[in-house]
Amino acid sequence: MEQTPNAVQTEKHHPGFFTKFIGSGFFTGYAPFATGTVASAVALLFFLIPDFHTPVVLIPSTIILFLAGGKAAEEMEKSYGQDPSVVTVDEIAGMWLSVWFVAPSPLYLGIAFLIFRVLDILKPYPAQLFDRQKGGWNIMMDDVIAGIYTNIILQIAIRWF
Repeated sequence: MEQTPNAVQTEKHHPGFFTKFIGSGFFTGYAPFATGTVASAVALLFFLIPDFHTPVVLIPSTIILFLAGGKAAEEMEKSYGQDPSVVTVDEIAGMWLSVWFVAPSPLYLGIAFLIFRVLDILKPYPAQLFDRQKGGWNIMMDDVIAGIYTNIILQIAIRWF
């Protein structure tokens, strides 16, 4: 049966398994509550993997997740609407970025987690500019900014306190 152009336009977009896996931050976006917090906590579980914290592993992992996440978030936004809570890959990438060049001690990771969550919620400038825009890259960028700010705060705190 042939579809009319209007029927094609109203057809719902269904992202595939890989898109859902990446976009939902390894399925953390399907948690029953506090999806961003759950994703940020899961991001820290990766530091149980030996050598994951080393720059040669962590930096490329973050960049690859950012790139894959931007594309996946773009696709998931088509199904779930602008910056949906099911998209949590941004929290994982932002959390990983927040601990670049930081010793993976439980204390530093815990402090990074708290700072990152506060900044992710408050969305300091220019994060709120990205948060207001549609698109997968904008979804990713507000958390990248929170991760950068967290890393700066953490680097200063480690060196000065």
